[in-house]
This record gives sequence, structure tokens and C-alpha cells, in this order.
Amino acid sequence: MNVRLATANTKVLIGVLIAAAVIVAIVAVVRLDTTGKRGSGLGKEFVYDVGDLAKIDPNLILYKESTPAIDTGFTKTQAIAVDSEGSIYAAGDKAIRKFAESGNLLGETRLAGMPRCLTVAGDGQVYVGFKEHLEIYDAQGKRLATWQRLGDDAVLTSIAVSKNDVFVADAGNRIVHHFDTTGKLINRIGARDMDRNIPGFVIPSPYFDLAVGRDGLLRVSDPGRHRIEAYTFDGDLEFSWGGFSAGIEGFCGCCNPVNFAILADENFVTCEKGLIRVKIADPDGAFVGVVAGPEQFVEGGASRVSEYGPGAQAGAFDVAVDTSGRIFVLDTHKGVVRIFTRKKGE
Repeated sequence: MNVRLATANTKVLIGVLIAAAVIVAIVAVVRLDTTGKRGSGLGKEFVYDVGDLAKIDPNLILYKESTPAIDTGFTKTQAIAVDSEGSIYAAGDKAIRKFAESGNLLGETRLAGMPRCLTVAGDGQVYVGFKEHLEIYDAQGKRLATWQRLGDDAVLTSIAVSKNDVFVADAGNRIVHHFDTTGKLINRIGARDMDRNIPGFVIPSPYFDLAVGRDGLLRVSDPGRHRIEAYTFDGDLEFSWGGFSAGIEGFCGCCNPVNFAILADENFVTCEKGLIRVKIADPDGAFVGVVAGPEQFVEGGASRVSEYGPGAQAGAFDVAVDTSGRIFVLDTHKGVVRIFTRKKGE
């Protein structure tokens, strides 16, 4: 009789523990913040002062804003691209808007969903990435094709087109999809393969960029490792550069660089989130200089770079370049495009 009672009590205790665990799990899910709008939840005593890190030696800043910022008119901006004629494309609010260099709106293409990334190919076709698929539009905004869905886990973040090759960065699956221009899958690049000395991408947040260099190699950001990697179109890892550092020469935070572009002289323009910095590196990754830093981008200066509490977010800027070497930064905090040119003599 005592054995049965003990067994019954044990079962009751197990049931209570399971119920408590379920309640805790439900509360955790309800409190889960998928937007980042509630901040870290830490008190002020846990705020890390990055004021000194945000201050950049003026002698390192090689660029200046050349024109007034272009207001995209979007509530939420996602991506930017520049075509061969210098027109500027901004993605946001279920639309693509095309602007002249003067800032005049040239056209708008309405979309069924929120665009996450875009690029303009040499033939003028506009490739737009949604969460799990691509759509292709002509220069007048007519949809030409809708490609296959890449699965529920897909989170598309960047597109690059090189002649007949189309590369799509998928942060959700931590992979690069390689297609031809008809949408046929050729291969996938970057999956962990120790036999080929490929460690696999580390993507802690949905920022995962790529571009094709003039040397014919595909460059892909690996933000969790704070570096940029170079691959052949067949998927062989050739080399990488970059590293973690709070100093100006490296990439800081959990996952940077978030976006990058390649200039005509083969130098790289990199964007970091959190401690917002846009910098220049040479083709081997050596630090060259700064385009702009927190004091140019954040209202209130360096003291407001890292904030916690309601409304605090660490949005990532996007970047594009044109053939003349100008740098176009999509300021996602203000919904504007800021244009930078190299200072004379720098």
C-alpha cells in the first residue's frame, strides 16, 4: 500500500513539474520579441558605453556627402541598387522606387509582398528578392518571371548577377543558391564541407551579402566570422579576409559586416550595424579609410549609438556604388539615400 502511494505521489510530482515547464515555455514564447523593438531588456547598468569607439579620427574620413539626401518616402526601407546609367533603386513598403541622381522620382513598381533585396542586371532587368523567392521585372516595372520557392526556412538577403549567372544569398538556410538566368539551379555554395576546407557560414541575424568581383570570384560575407570569403562559381573557397576587432580596422559586434559593395578600383565598401560604420578596404582586406561613422549617421552623436529599452533597434544600412566611385548608403533609420564622394586629394 505504501509503495503504491509513493508511486502515485511520484507521478503527481512529475505531472506538476511538466505542467510548470509547459507554463514557462508558453510565457517565453509570448514574451519572445521577433522585431527587436523592445530592446535587450537589460537595465541601464548593463549598457556598454561605446562612445569612445564611435569617435573616428577625422583624418581617417576620406569621403564627404556630395548632395542632399534622397528621401525614399518609405516607412520601412530594405535595400538599394544603382544601375549602369546612375539611376537609384530603393526597396521598401511593398514597392520598388526608381530615382534620378537629383532625387526626382522616376517610377514605382508595386509588389505583392515586402522586398528584402534587389539588384539591377547589365541588361536593365531588376531582380527582386522576397523572403523565399525571386521575381524579375523589366525597366518599365513589368513582371517577367517568378522563380521557384526556396522553402519555408529561406530568408533571401542579397542578389548578384554576372552575365548568365545569378547568385542569391539565403540567410535562413545559410547557403548561396547559384542559378542561370532562366531560374534553373546550378549548384549551392558555402555548405559545410571539411573535405573542401569549407567551414560553412555563420549567420546569427538576417544579414548575408554577396557580390561578384572583377576577378571573377564571388565574394560572400560571413558575418558571424567577421570576414568576407571568396569562392569560385563551382563553390571552391579560395581565400578570406577580415576579423573581429572593436578598432577601426576590423569588424565589431556579433555579426559584421552586414552589407558590402565593390568599387571599380576593386576596393570594398563595408557596412557595420550596431556601431554604424561605413569603411573602405583594399582587395586584400587591408583598412584604407572611412566613408562615414556613427557621428555622421546617428542623431545625437556617438552617445546614442547603442541604446536599450523600448524602441531600441540595430537596423543595418545597405550600400551600392556607381562606376564613378560614388557611394550610396541606404540609411534605414531615416529612410533616405545618402551619397558620398571622395574628398579631393584623399
